[in-house]
Amino acid sequence: MTERVCVGAVTGAFGVRGEVRLKSFCADPADIAGYAPLTTEDGTRSFTLKITRSVKNGFAGRLSGIATKEQADDLRGLRLFVDRSQLPSLPDDEFYHADLMGLLVVDTGGRELGRVKSVQNHGASDLLEIHGPGLKSTVFLPFTQEAVPTVDLSAGRIVADPPDGLF
Repeated sequence: MTERVCVGAVTGAFGVRGEVRLKSFCADPADIAGYAPLTTEDGTRSFTLKITRSVKNGFAGRLSGIATKEQADDLRGLRLFVDRSQLPSLPDDEFYHADLMGLLVVDTGGRELGRVKSVQNHGASDLLEIHGPGLKSTVFLPFTQEAVPTVDLSAGRIVADPPDGLF
């Protein structure tokens, strides 16, 4: 498991007074402000966040130390992280996306299918993007109890029962 987890990203400037447009990856999007300090991926910069309003696909907010539109523009694409210790513990059947990345995926017979490249959500439910040897392209496996009956973080693997013809 990773020491830090990505909880949001700056998508650009909002207005001319240094506010940023922010996309939250938290289950309750407004919770991102409570996890401060938010840091860059390399940990060299940290910010406090004050959400100022909701905007389409996210929030507008103020990051500490950012006072101009130009400074806010320079942060476009910046991913914001928090220490894992700041996040709430999850029930046994829930997982942080960061913990699923890189896990080995095997079928119910133990045959290796690939590794989790990313976790996607396009509105309906989460999908595990799986890539690996023998696959011509990545495969999207529904992250449901039926298709993924077992996630074993300690063993670093997922047991999948994919729909027929998916792999």
